[in-house]
Amino acid sequence: MEEHTFRDERLELIFTCCHPSLALEAQVALTLRSLGGLSTEEIARAFLVSDETMKRRLSRAKRKIRDAAIPFSVPAEHLLPDRLGAVLAVVYLIFNEGYGGRVDLAAEALRLGSALTELMPDEPEVHGLMALMLLDDARREARFADGELVLLADQDRSRWDAAKVEQGRATLDRALALQGHKTYVVQAAIASLHMDEPQNWPEIVGLYAELFRLTGSAIVELNRAIAVAEVAGPDAGLEVVDGLELDGYQYFHSTRADLLRRLGRPQEARTEYERALELARTEPERRFLQRRLAEVGT
Repeated sequence: MEEHTFRDERLELIFTCCHPSLALEAQVALTLRSLGGLSTEEIARAFLVSDETMKRRLSRAKRKIRDAAIPFSVPAEHLLPDRLGAVLAVVYLIFNEGYGGRVDLAAEALRLGSALTELMPDEPEVHGLMALMLLDDARREARFADGELVLLADQDRSRWDAAKVEQGRATLDRALALQGHKTYVVQAAIASLHMDEPQNWPEIVGLYAELFRLTGSAIVELNRAIAVAEVAGPDAGLEVVDGLELDGYQYFHSTRADLLRRLGRPQEARTEYERALELARTEPERRFLQRRLAEVGT
């Protein structure tokens, strides 16, 4: 392979590990475990499965590699697009884990994203992912105040990184100029709209609907429910939430709790906040939910 194709050794390794002979989910999970710096437990959370289920999936993927003698070599340049979906998913999930608290992982994901834009400058989804990460990371300092979690609506916008916001929106413009209209471009467009004041909630609802069409993800639909509640009221949002099967997902329960609280149903809200608290991973999230519980009373 020509030396100039990959300037970033870690990105080269990720493309090598994302072998198309494996199912997409297996490519992503195995690469995250081998190269992404994530534990099996962190990967399981990303895929919304139990630790044991993820351990079995990783073991099956390793057996397939062994039994089929799948060769792991650096792919030729013309094969890179076939592996791009898995590579983007790997970088995105590394960033998500970092956004939850591991700053080192977030920085690594941004570095990998930058390397990807250099490697594949005409791929709109590459720019879409980079824009999404920049826009989300721009709010990092405002997400906490004195160690406490701060929701987007309550964040001090002066603490947002203005340079990253500008860079993120410019990167999104590049993705759109390349006729980007898939998953990461749509997510970046939503992130950009969330940073407007006031927020255009009907447009956000529409983009979430498009994102759900592209992904079929129940988590996307959960986010759409939050936007629907801003447009049509908490009862309309709750109707969407109640159609989802996401028991065991912390933010499903906290979202449902918040909508019930807004509807004046404190006992039901309390039950949902308690369930979300059981599932919370970080101390700031636990303290936030405990405050919500205190607000709804007994």
